[in-house]
Amino acid sequence: MRPAHILVIENEPAIQELIALNLSMAGHTVSRARDAESALLMLEDSLPTMLMTDWNLPGQSGLSLIRRLRGHLSTRDLPIIMVTARCGEPDKIMALESGADDYMTKPFSPREMVARVHALLRRLQAPAAPQAADAVQMAGLRLDPHTLRVTAGARELAMGRVEFKLLNFLMNHPERVHSRAHLLDQVWGNAVYLDERTVDAHVGRLRSALQPSGHQEHIETVRGSGYRFVAWEQGGRAVHEAARA
Repeated sequence: MRPAHILVIENEPAIQELIALNLSMAGHTVSRARDAESALLMLEDSLPTMLMTDWNLPGQSGLSLIRRLRGHLSTRDLPIIMVTARCGEPDKIMALESGADDYMTKPFSPREMVARVHALLRRLQAPAAPQAADAVQMAGLRLDPHTLRVTAGARELAMGRVEFKLLNFLMNHPERVHSRAHLLDQVWGNAVYLDERTVDAHVGRLRSALQPSGHQEHIETVRGSGYRFVAWEQGGRAVHEAARA
């Protein structure tokens, strides 16, 4: 595991010290910020390998910060872990759908925190999963793994690195239903220590990226089973009867 530079955004000094100490003992370099505004200034100077943020920050919240970072090209793919006392399922889903890669609730075990950080770093540092050598074209979409572009006719659809990999896998295995666990293995890698709801959050972001061309309906939710890409052409045959989220 290569040492990483991790930015920790936490306004409670004792918790910030606990996180920083354990990450430093694990061999990583830690930068600290007490609020979102300070963190944004630090990000302008240099990008860390990973970011960890509390939700309840003074001024701009950690959730708002994540949404802001996901809206900029330079930080769109920055790995982010939310660390918060909010333990409700709606909060967790909101954070994941806003762009957090993982979610930890306080109080937490330092060993679990380091394990989650290392799992996310392994995903980042691991060789990319095998991709199709040639561009794939289906249902009016064209995905080119060489240029990392997705187009619908003349329109280019902007999406993050994970969403691109997810769409690539689904388009290369159309009509088949893939469980969340299977997608974690194939898209994120089998060394990942992530909740399966992470898949739901990235599927939601993929659908949002496909919405400008109307292709979001090609990503189907099969209740109790997982997701699939349906290859029907727009204006062609009817959609499968599986319920879409």
